[in-house]
Amino acid sequence: MSEQPTLTDPYALEKELRKVQALLKLEQQEDLEQFKIKSAKTTIAERQHRGLTWYPVTITKEEIGFGGKLVLELERPASQSSLHLFQVGRNAALFGNIPNRAGSDRPTLNGVITAVRRNKILLATNKEDLPDWVDEGKLGVDLTFDEVSYREMDYALGKVMGAYENRLAELRDVLLGGKLARFRPEAEATLYYPSPLNESQLAAVRHVLAAQDVAIIHGPPGTGKTTTLVQAIIETIRRERRVLVCAPSNTAVDLLTEKLAERGVNVIRMGNPSRVSDLLLEHTLDAQIMGHKSYSELKSMRQTAEQYRDMAGKFKRHFGWEEREQRRLLKEQAHQLLQESDQLERYITEDLLDKVQVITCTLVGAGNRAIRHLTYETVFIDEAAQALEPGCWIPITRANRVVLAGDHCQLPPTVKSEQAARDGLRETLFEKCIQRQPDVARMLEVQYRMHEQIMAFSSAQFYDNKLVAHATVRHADLPDYDLRFAPDLAVEFLDTAGFGFQEVSLAESRSVANPEEADLLLRRLTELLAAYVPEDHLEDLLTVGVIAPYRSQINYLKDRVEETPELAEMTTHRLLTVGTVDAFQGQERDIICVSMTRSNAAGEIGFLSDIRRMNVGMTRARRKLLIVGDSSTLGRHPFYKDFLDYVERIGAYRTAWEMQ
Repeated sequence: MSEQPTLTDPYALEKELRKVQALLKLEQQEDLEQFKIKSAKTTIAERQHRGLTWYPVTITKEEIGFGGKLVLELERPASQSSLHLFQVGRNAALFGNIPNRAGSDRPTLNGVITAVRRNKILLATNKEDLPDWVDEGKLGVDLTFDEVSYREMDYALGKVMGAYENRLAELRDVLLGGKLARFRPEAEATLYYPSPLNESQLAAVRHVLAAQDVAIIHGPPGTGKTTTLVQAIIETIRRERRVLVCAPSNTAVDLLTEKLAERGVNVIRMGNPSRVSDLLLEHTLDAQIMGHKSYSELKSMRQTAEQYRDMAGKFKRHFGWEEREQRRLLKEQAHQLLQESDQLERYITEDLLDKVQVITCTLVGAGNRAIRHLTYETVFIDEAAQALEPGCWIPITRANRVVLAGDHCQLPPTVKSEQAARDGLRETLFEKCIQRQPDVARMLEVQYRMHEQIMAFSSAQFYDNKLVAHATVRHADLPDYDLRFAPDLAVEFLDTAGFGFQEVSLAESRSVANPEEADLLLRRLTELLAAYVPEDHLEDLLTVGVIAPYRSQINYLKDRVEETPELAEMTTHRLLTVGTVDAFQGQERDIICVSMTRSNAAGEIGFLSDIRRMNVGMTRARRKLLIVGDSSTLGRHPFYKDFLDYVERIGAYRTAWEMQ
């Protein structure tokens, strides 16, 4: 936890922000180093295997995009592996694999991925013409390092540190605890729209409306944070002309966009969505531009410009003065038309943004050139407890008021540099604000996901015992789902202590596996599912998640699941998934099984000491939480000691001897 800055120490906040900026530089260097290791000095085949390259690709379509820049559709052979890291918004480069030119000598054309389909991507390039080398050899496309995000974060931090006697300076001081946050009386925060929200959710909405500087919606697992946030946004746009809604991930932005659109809000999604749904695509800026009354004129201009450029391209190298002059005139006319079309697109964009109620984007997307000049009465940031602090400052520099939503008791942001993480980059703006200004937060207290026995331990450890299970889930266990399930507790700890199930370390990595523990877990899961008949529940199929903290344990579990017919059948229908805690963040399953993996005489537990990660793992379960582990190894840590006491107290403790 950071020290509380005081008004008597005016340099404390600047010093803190300078440290954050230095840590961000460390993170950028580490990120770049890791990227170089993954991509440099490797063959095309190796980069393909790592998901960093598509090769070969063919250009199947060329279009003119904003600024007259080329947009290319690239297609790879359907036979290639479907596993890759290409996604919308990532930087990429088309390259030519030309004989006698390799590595850094390969010619490249840089761009940004704007769409990804199974075997096709759209690459918006930074050039107006296709280079000659595209005809000289085979083509491929590489992911490149993303400097834009770091540049935007660094720029925002500079603005925040340089702010003096303006609104940004006030917000900085309030968010970092240098000034007290101000609120109007909540009695004045009359709600205009009827909603089915519970009392703690309504209190959070009223709190948002009363805030003059900052408000926090603290949403523990299953408490309806997104629903509450959407209601707060709808109430806010009743009072304000236009708001900005951000999140660190494209997935969270997509979800909020869809929820707002479903409520009839005029919303524009900046950037490119990661999910493809008709509702979402309809609200992208591109789709809104295409629906504008002036779009046909814009399209006609660009088509004519393209025709002129094609005609100019027909003049090849050996031609006379007249042909050269003709080509120059055609290129000039094309350039003039493209400039006019850009002006028209800017007008259409401004017209749309002038009428919109909500703009949604990622944190970095708030710096998008189409909206970077706009300011907002209120900026909402969802998943703020998973966002790097410098990322949050990007939208805040354009705000008069800030609303943060999230849960700092769940997963923190990913930080690649161990030193930067150790020195404080993992501490978020959400955490700093909620710790230094507790009055700005309202916690949602009713959860709608899990049986009360699954909820109770997490509630005691992280939420001051304030969580309450809603009546619809309070006693919802497996027998409640289907009476053929044997009466059982919703929580079960299966103890392997004394069984000699020792962990195995992999020499080439820091990963750990425990095959015998994994086998025991899958045996117990198979036993649990023996009574399950999927055909009787076609509308409400049972879902299962298997979690382990280490990649090697996950790989072993996946292999064993494939070899177990009844479990393999469930994976083919995506009813059973195996993964790390991170893969399950924001999700839920009827049954969650956790293999704790660690079992050693020294009591070393590694990753498991990150108890926030464990909080996420445990609270993914709706009806059954099964944890398998070695109590003699786990019990030396106070958190797991408390958990062992809890399962003993509720009668949920079993020993692996009972499975013999």
